[in-house]
Amino acid sequence: MRHGKKVKKLGRTQSHRKAMLANMAASLLMHNIIRTTEPKAKEVRKLAEKLITLGKRGDLHAHRQVYAVIKDRKLVKKLFDEIAPKFKEREGGYTRVLKLGVRKGDGATLAVVELLLERAPKEEKKGKKEKAGKKAKPEKAKEPKAKGAKKEKAKPARAKGAGKEKAEKTKSDAAEEEPTETSDTETESQENDT
Repeated sequence: MRHGKKVKKLGRTQSHRKAMLANMAASLLMHNIIRTTEPKAKEVRKLAEKLITLGKRGDLHAHRQVYAVIKDRKLVKKLFDEIAPKFKEREGGYTRVLKLGVRKGDGATLAVVELLLERAPKEEKKGKKEKAGKKAKPEKAKEPKAKGAKKEKAKPARAKGAGKEKAEKTKSDAAEEEPTETSDTETESQENDT
């Protein structure tokens, strides 16, 4: 028989579990996304969806029920004024759980719980186009590759088995390249002045 197995205990006492889930639900509502273990994520999702449903209802009794779980008045106000109206058209399914893999130390399965707040796709597309346009115009950003070359030459010196001679050569090569760059920029600035 499966009596008394409806609640996942998560290896905690009732008071600890209740406080932990309330804190995680508050963090989810505050930050819109949290990372935790998969069993905790599934339990937080249940609580968060109930709180958002109460927020959609919006009456005094719903406020008091949410205050019983979340002790932060500002967060409850945010739930009723900002978060719940965004889910006005949605009938449940306000959150989702995405699996991340296993934690290295103990092998626990990790997951992300996030609110399904809708974003305006038009604004994102405009932002990407503007960024792409900015990258194409400034050609000067591509010219100073000597700094990148210094980094590339410094990498073999850090690798195992690389001798001190190679590291000294890269330092001397980098020192020789710096004056040539400044002379190029000085000539360009002089040409621009005329």
